[in-house]
Amino acid sequence: MTDVADVSVNAGNNCLPVKETPFCPTAVSVSAAQAVLRELRDEVESVSPRIGLMDGCAQFMRVIQDSPTLRSRMWAIGQEVLLNLERTLREETGAGDDDTLPRLMAGQINWLHGTLLATIGERMLAGGRPSEVSREALVLLDEMEALLSRKVLKYAVRGAR
Repeated sequence: MTDVADVSVNAGNNCLPVKETPFCPTAVSVSAAQAVLRELRDEVESVSPRIGLMDGCAQFMRVIQDSPTLRSRMWAIGQEVLLNLERTLREETGAGDDDTLPRLMAGQINWLHGTLLATIGERMLAGGRPSEVSREALVLLDEMEALLSRKVLKYAVRGAR
């Protein structure tokens, strides 16, 4: 993929948003959603290449966008991440297999991550500069956080069980 996009392997690795994605609560008294919001906000504020905020990433993302096989693989990876998040939330909360709440909460948290990365990718593909896209992404994060209910923002608080 990096050859086709005419970018370095390192640039390609930095443009793939599926690795090292923060999906688990990391601090006491912080819920899963709050932890993910904090980590995403940190990545956006630092104009991190790990979330696609770098020059040259558009070429790489265009290769993925133009390839049905690569788009399909990215979707499959996204589904794996969602299932892993649900499993982690079940473990953190002690929820049983018949409890739908971990799945619903995983969907909400995954929505934050997916929407942010998709928006960054779209803006970078449209020729946005990383610093501009970063500022826009911070506004988007604030808007998404405002849409989350208190129940989502207080679910799976580390140490609360």
